[in-house]
Amino acid sequence: METENTNAPLRIQLPDKEIILIGTAHISQASVDQVRQVIETEHPDAVCVELDAQRLQSLRNRNQWESLNVIQVIKKGQAPFLMANLALASYQKRMGLQTGVKPGAELAAAADLAEEKQIPVALVDRDIRTTLLRAWRKTGLWKKMNLLATLLAGIFEKTEIDEKELERLRQSDTLSSMLEEMGTILPSVKTILVDERDTYMAHHIRNTPGKKVVAVVGAAHLPGISRQLTENISDGTIAEISTIPEKPAASKIVPWLIPALVVLLFVGGFLFGDPEKIADAALAWILATGLLSALGSLLAFGHPLTILASFLGAPITTLHPAIGVGFITGIVQAFVAAPTVRDLERVPDDMTSVRGWWGNRMTRVLLVFFFSSFGASAGTLIAFGWLKDLF
Repeated sequence: METENTNAPLRIQLPDKEIILIGTAHISQASVDQVRQVIETEHPDAVCVELDAQRLQSLRNRNQWESLNVIQVIKKGQAPFLMANLALASYQKRMGLQTGVKPGAELAAAADLAEEKQIPVALVDRDIRTTLLRAWRKTGLWKKMNLLATLLAGIFEKTEIDEKELERLRQSDTLSSMLEEMGTILPSVKTILVDERDTYMAHHIRNTPGKKVVAVVGAAHLPGISRQLTENISDGTIAEISTIPEKPAASKIVPWLIPALVVLLFVGGFLFGDPEKIADAALAWILATGLLSALGSLLAFGHPLTILASFLGAPITTLHPAIGVGFITGIVQAFVAAPTVRDLERVPDDMTSVRGWWGNRMTRVLLVFFFSSFGASAGTLIAFGWLKDLF
């Protein structure tokens, strides 16, 4: 059998240190072997890895889902963030299943071997939550829809690859490749997901103490990081790309704008319109928002009580954007069909298939949250169009 080819480490000589960059594939056994071999033979003063603290913990703690409290996730407003994380993880894990290597195994191997040899480990990647929130908040509405579609495709698309493609995947960083492809559609998102991280990691690798530093990063980041290691990246630049942008003023006003207009239309209709039309419009609002939200919960295989909560809650929550219907339906679903220990244990495996997402009680809570919210939003737009007939 032909052995996998692995690119040789890139050596960069700086005035005060030597940096050995290893460009890896996150699902390649050859990358795992290469990382171990380089650390063993180079005896570096420090090892940098393309991880943040949360991702390292995820790689080391394969049973992390067992302690996840999905109700607290929803209450803290972190359900969309968790969905995005699972979408990316789902895509990469499916690739890993076809190559036989757990995603990120080479990064974990680098950190584990360094600690075993008592070599300092530096986590040089930006916090994943900061990265995703920067991408979300610096993206316009239409592009956000494209981003959501891309992430959802990562969840539900059944990816089959032939031997030629499998070999290519073994030699590349699959997650970064996915982000690169996303960048062809959404250049601003690619800038945040890839380019900014190149800058962030180059800065932290450059400033890691030691005369000889080994840095393990995804192959797609190698060109950007190697180029910027010799550049002067200011602390101000790092501070800027490490900051989660404030929500635009418009994003704080717009969610209240539609409810305010709806209330004004009802008031105006009451004062100047036909009372019968007001009653019809109110009924239309309840049915449009309630039924479409309930349909969303039904499509997510929500519990009957969750579907009822969708119908009753949507007409009210759509007039109070501070509390979305997904907040209610997610919590109801988590209570009436609480995830079992087995569900939590199986999340890493179940999230690789459509059937698994719907069959696992934990991920089903997230689907209920998403689909009921989407249904309520669609119902709002439809019902809002009907309200013009009040006058």
